[in-house]
Amino acid sequence: MRFRAKIVDLACLNHFSRVINTITKLAKTCTLRLTVSKLYFILSDKVANGGVSMWCELCQGNFFDEFQMEGVAAECNEIYLELVPENLSRALKTAQSAKAVKIKLTNKYCPCLRVAVELPSLSSSSRIVTHDIPVGVIPRRLWNDFREPNVPDFDVSIYLPALKTMKSVVERMKNLSNSIVIEANLSGEMNLKIETDLVSVTTHFKDLGYPPWASGDGCENSAQDRDLESMTEACIDIKKLQQLLAGQQVNPTKALCNIASKRIVHFILLHEDVSLQYFIPALA
Repeated sequence: MRFRAKIVDLACLNHFSRVINTITKLAKTCTLRLTVSKLYFILSDKVANGGVSMWCELCQGNFFDEFQMEGVAAECNEIYLELVPENLSRALKTAQSAKAVKIKLTNKYCPCLRVAVELPSLSSSSRIVTHDIPVGVIPRRLWNDFREPNVPDFDVSIYLPALKTMKSVVERMKNLSNSIVIEANLSGEMNLKIETDLVSVTTHFKDLGYPPWASGDGCENSAQDRDLESMTEACIDIKKLQQLLAGQQVNPTKALCNIASKRIVHFILLHEDVSLQYFIPALA
């Protein structure tokens, strides 16, 4: 089992750092799955812990100048590692003006991802700062626990308003309630609502539009029979939503939300070379 990779391009390095920073905000520990063409950061929380799931997918060719790996076996050319993303984020913070960053799977005293940061120096020799990040190697028998989450049959799919706007709304609401209702309809309208004994606050968004599949036969196969104005809603933990919005450093080109009535809210943030899915289950 081997893995080594190298980033030379500074823009790619900074972009990779932003992705890792976003993941750090969403997961204390996560699974890093390595394949020949992609990296995945996966969180599959048990329902008892609030049941949040995350699936972040990166095409390695868009980030790394060199990327070599040999998986566990020829027929299973993959590696699954458990790691604390914050450790990787910290290591990359030292690399903001680096000439190159090399990442390698090593096993000196325990399995580690070694991040070697080559910094520019005034003399001809360069300075190299090395970070060893402990990782756990996940055995093959457990790999099925880390498959891509099933997207539920959703009732409504809608583009999100500007994430900055949504973030400031949710931050204000967070001081008033622990839960928030997200509701949307097939006419491109979405509301964020909180209702407590003392206060009821709703923020309305209009003309958000919906993804191509929403008007086709994807989720809305019964759309013809449904009232376009009627709202589908789910009540979720407001802190989980705030975490997602506050952690965003990827600046997605598209952000959308699928709601399965009273069951789950599924967020998809798309950037050219990164896709992040985040699932927040509805509160009972």
